[in-house]
Amino acid sequence: MHEIRVECYAGYKADERPVRFFAGGNTYGVDSVDDKWYSPDATFFRVTASDGNVYVLRHDQANDRWTLEAFRAHSNKRPEK
Repeated sequence: MHEIRVECYAGYKADERPVRFFAGGNTYGVDSVDDKWYSPDATFFRVTASDGNVYVLRHDQANDRWTLEAFRAHSNKRPEK
């Protein structure tokens, strides 16, 4: 887990969904929120970022802390026929 900074869209509630995050000195725009799920103490977002990679972001609501939970690099390989 790596703590990160996240900017969120706030609609009818605060921190409704991430729109940008900052990790390792880089800034990533969130192109799409692909999935969202809940645990008793956190909300998770699987997002595709502006670099084409997929990230899982975790928001610990009690402490208002964001962490990067998982990363999957975008593959440019075409499937074999």
